[in-house]
Amino acid sequence: MKTFCDSASVEDIHRFVKDSTITGFTTNPTLMKKAGISDYLNFAREAVSASDNKPISFEVFSQDPQEMKRQARLLASLGSNVYVKITPLNYDGSSLLEVIRDLSCDGVQLNVTAVFTLEQVRDVINALDPKVMSIISVFAGRIADAGVDPEPIIHNTKILCTERSDRWEVLWASPREAFNLIQAERSGADIITATPDLLVKRKSFGKDLTLFSLETARMFMDDAKTAGYSL
Repeated sequence: MKTFCDSASVEDIHRFVKDSTITGFTTNPTLMKKAGISDYLNFAREAVSASDNKPISFEVFSQDPQEMKRQARLLASLGSNVYVKITPLNYDGSSLLEVIRDLSCDGVQLNVTAVFTLEQVRDVINALDPKVMSIISVFAGRIADAGVDPEPIIHNTKILCTERSDRWEVLWASPREAFNLIQAERSGADIITATPDLLVKRKSFGKDLTLFSLETARMFMDDAKTAGYSL
């Protein structure tokens, strides 16, 4: 399974591009807003330059389908490694399947994002060109937030994609904890995307739990002493 770094920091891309376990990058307007980015196109150009030709995804942000297509083609023109994020639903709840179909048929590599249901998966794969590289990002973390097990959805998404094309990949999006990397792999996801903070937690994989318990007890004691608590 591939691991993509999810960040709106060019510095993060420069740092993680040297990590052989990180094979791509994703971002979105929400991350960019939090990072204080004001010039979308300039950021995208810098991010592509820093990505060392590893796959990188950028999202369109218009509500108008024609403008979405223009933005998508502009972003795609920045590099052969660029994937353009399109959601299956527009801001008002209307379908964007025709936008997905038109762009995919034109050879634009898409990352269809914010996918939550198998019904959406079926609609999306019917719109994608099976000859064009594409990613379907299932928001497993948010699905779990709704009290639903995302693993069967990821597993069945992978089956549906495999039946139609060998050029489509399934991505486990919005992970909440390090264990999601294990879940994503066992459910058949091709990719998981994770923030830098979550990626650091991979260092704890395989750690002795008794040692982990001791370190945690020491942390509580040290913090209590540092705070100067008394009873």
